Amino acid sequence: MADVSWPWQYSFPPFFTIQPHSETRQKQLAAWEELIAQYLKATKQSIIDIREAPNTPLFNNAAINRRLSQDAILTILEDMARCGKAAPIDKTKNVWEVYWHSLDEWGNMIYNWVSANGLNNSVCTLFELREGENTEGEEFHGLDINILIKALKTLEVKGKCELIEFEDNQGVKFF
Repeated sequence: MADVSWPWQYSFPPFFTIQPHSETRQKQLAAWEELIAQYLKATKQSIIDIREAPNTPLFNNAAINRRLSQDAILTILEDMARCGKAAPIDKTKNVWEVYWHSLDEWGNMIYNWVSANGLNNSVCTLFELREGENTEGEEFHGLDINILIKALKTLEVKGKCELIEFEDNQGVKFF
């Protein structure tokens, strides 16, 4: 598992209870959102299931015997969704995609890489983008396929690419 740098709040017991005072609550939510993004980035994850999450190291600090409740995790994820950093996958809001970059930021990163490598007016498979040798070292290498597709759709809306399907494979033509 990747090294995670826990902020000071992680060892502060009240951090694990959503605070009632609005200003304190906003700071707390911002701190949790930053921690979640950093943790998922470090561990190369993008999915949180709030039914299981309270048992993970992210939401359970065994050293101080504190755990964030499912309701509190949902509150944080809903706040992240308001600013485009998360989205529920299911209608019950139990499973969430979390973006440590917004979909626009991911799309721009990919497009900048395409442009820097002279791949405009060419087709790449989604496999090449996610797992190809040419993308090793890029932040989007290994990105969850669903997040990759959503990021590419932001580029498609801007007229910078077109998602295509061919022979049981998915690809993208960049313009």
